[in-house]
Amino acid sequence: MSLPAPNLDDRRFQQLVDDAKRLVQQRCPEWTDHNVSDPGVTLIEAFAGMMDALHYRLNRVPDRHYVKFLELIGVRLFPPTAAEVPVTFWLSAPQPNAVDVPTNTEVTTLRTEREEAIAFTTREQLRMPPCAVTHLAAAAWGGQGAGQIVHHPETVTGDASFACFSANPQPGDAMLIGLSTAVPSCAIVLRFDGDIQGIGVDPTDPPLVWEAWNGEDWEECEIERDETGGLNRPGDVVLHVPRTHVMSSIEEQEAGWVRCRVLAAEEGQPAYSESPQVHGFTAETIGGTAEAIHAQIITDEVIGTSDGVPGERFSLHHRPVVPGYEPVVVEVVHDGAVGDWQQVETFAHSGPNDRHFHLDAAPGEVSFGPAVRLPGGGVRTYGAVPPKGAMLRVRVYHTGGGRRGNVARHAISVLKTSIPYIARIDNRRPAVGGVDGEDIENAKMRGPILLHTRDRAVTAADYEQLARQAAPEAARVRCAPVAEDEPGVVRLLVVPRAADNRGRLEFEHLVPDNDTLRRIAEYLQDRRAIGTRVVVEPPTYQGITVVARLRPRPRVKPERLHDEALEALYRYFNPITGGPDGDGWPFGRPVNVGEVYAVFQQLSGTELVEDARLFPADPLTGERGDAVQRIELDPNALVFSHEHMVRVER
Repeated sequence: MSLPAPNLDDRRFQQLVDDAKRLVQQRCPEWTDHNVSDPGVTLIEAFAGMMDALHYRLNRVPDRHYVKFLELIGVRLFPPTAAEVPVTFWLSAPQPNAVDVPTNTEVTTLRTEREEAIAFTTREQLRMPPCAVTHLAAAAWGGQGAGQIVHHPETVTGDASFACFSANPQPGDAMLIGLSTAVPSCAIVLRFDGDIQGIGVDPTDPPLVWEAWNGEDWEECEIERDETGGLNRPGDVVLHVPRTHVMSSIEEQEAGWVRCRVLAAEEGQPAYSESPQVHGFTAETIGGTAEAIHAQIITDEVIGTSDGVPGERFSLHHRPVVPGYEPVVVEVVHDGAVGDWQQVETFAHSGPNDRHFHLDAAPGEVSFGPAVRLPGGGVRTYGAVPPKGAMLRVRVYHTGGGRRGNVARHAISVLKTSIPYIARIDNRRPAVGGVDGEDIENAKMRGPILLHTRDRAVTAADYEQLARQAAPEAARVRCAPVAEDEPGVVRLLVVPRAADNRGRLEFEHLVPDNDTLRRIAEYLQDRRAIGTRVVVEPPTYQGITVVARLRPRPRVKPERLHDEALEALYRYFNPITGGPDGDGWPFGRPVNVGEVYAVFQQLSGTELVEDARLFPADPLTGERGDAVQRIELDPNALVFSHEHMVRVER
């Protein structure tokens, strides 16, 4: 595919005519008739027409040659990447039979007068089987009698009550719930009945965690809603069960196990003084979650018929192609036989019989191996050629993508195709990972870098550039300085592109997924210098919290200044889009309280910054340190804004 050649000529016919008339007024002031009927004006227009065509061609030569040179060295535009988001399908009511949501189910955001709907497609089939409670047990794993599990079959039938934990609950005590079947990726409701009371705890902040067994370990469940206040009163607990949930045996009892475990109380958090007493409860499946992407999945698309000549090119019907999901496979159908052809980056290592093709993802173009004349007069074919008359079909590919798909939480609410028993849909997390495709200007900058690296990583800049080629969805890549105690180790720090809500980021979205880290590591493995070891990981983050008090200007609403001040803080102290230059907080740059004052003073509604304090914070636990004037950062660390607080008062 040819890179798009730019239109550099910024002078057109009318501009040339106007320039000539202005010169006439300066050089020949006696010439006053500038109407179109004047012979002199006719000559000017003829001259402008010829110069318009000449300028258009001549001014394009340097940049057009540059673009063609980029094509010769193999520079291709990076395609966009698609945002991903978990979408929850809520049932209208618990069903007696399993409810299935098929793959390629299309969901969208709500269409408004100003914005078109943004479509997402589920990547996997979601099955929501019915479930019920079949086993109950209490485990005293944290205190006296550790390791003892007491089963309570009478409570399953509602004939008696039982203590969830030991008499004096200790961290590690747990209530075990056995479900009739495993419910991976499902939302279940545990409905507690009767008199329930967990004495001593704060119902708004109970030291509890819900977990599900994945066959090897307990994995935390996400709580959608807890009406019991930590097993303090009757009500419902709605849990999102991890996708790894499986059937397993605990003391020879086969079930899909879920547990409620007591945590160690934090400072100032009340603990249980007595165990909650549960009379009985039920479990039901009320929903499920499937991964969706901001892309359309195209299957079994016929792209043309082969002429049987080397170097053939075929265009897909939809473009661009979003990389990184299922591998693209071309099926060649000839004389009733179907053969699969595999995708390769280049034909350099393809033999005459290798069934290979190349996919240029940005324009959506499939090409087959060329034939090259040898110096001795022969011809060598790089890659096999589909037989003449063979039909070419692409099994599956994804098209779409772009940063437009980074929608906020609760934005997806429309189910395009009706599915029985599905009442509503929702995304409880924002979509992340959407990146626009590369433009020609950025490709021009990559050209000299590509010649410099020669697809080999030697310097730190080489590693960073190659890592961006392997994972264009990454927002930032830094090759960290080599540590003295780690000779031969190249450490790459990857910051994923995360969606934000008015500058505010979720900390878990700043950790790149395993697939991105794996692709970068595998890509650099073949390009690293011999004797080096490449480590790809996320950077460390230093949390900061700003507590400030502002005075607004007259006629400025305090509520408006409050919102603007918070947004300014989250945008400035941002690892991706913050910092003095707006391209991400520099690695290792310390944070001074003076910068906080500067951020507030730039707001038009700020009359006076009464007070501003800077606190270090742990982004994982939320624990905050003492107020300081300056926070030092590790050379490989970035800042993370954690729960800023601003008060605006007149």
